[in-house]
Amino acid sequence: MWLKPNRALSRRGLRRLIVVLVALALITAGLGAWQGNVFAPLFALVESAAVACALSVAWRAGDRSERITLDAMSLEVQSLPGRRRMRFQSYWVRVLLEPGNGRQRLLLSSHGREMEIGAFLADQERVELSKKLMVLLADFHGRSREQVQQRCKT
Repeated sequence: MWLKPNRALSRRGLRRLIVVLVALALITAGLGAWQGNVFAPLFALVESAAVACALSVAWRAGDRSERITLDAMSLEVQSLPGRRRMRFQSYWVRVLLEPGNGRQRLLLSSHGREMEIGAFLADQERVELSKKLMVLLADFHGRSREQVQQRCKT
């Protein structure tokens, strides 16, 4: 499974947005300079650079993703673009939804270790992911779907 955050803009759309914002700032600064504010173009350039940088950083944060691999022996979570990787024995891993910081946290835990996954997902997406993981883990270990569904309701 690949978990990725939703993006509102493509790279091309981001570039277009930045160009439009810079153009509007420079037009406004030109009007200000025409009326006597000689520093307006300088401030517009500084502001445009700061806005472009902030939008680029926010857009790059959308590159985060997590890859979840499940087989009969293990469940492995790899956080990308970093190298953080955690492996759990698939029979012992528990899928938990816990409240925290005004949102639900989706945790995988086993043998005293735990890892939060899907932090960039919406609450409803985390709930759906937890149910899907519980069903997949149950399928691997022969638990009935009714047991998993009852556990999901609690």
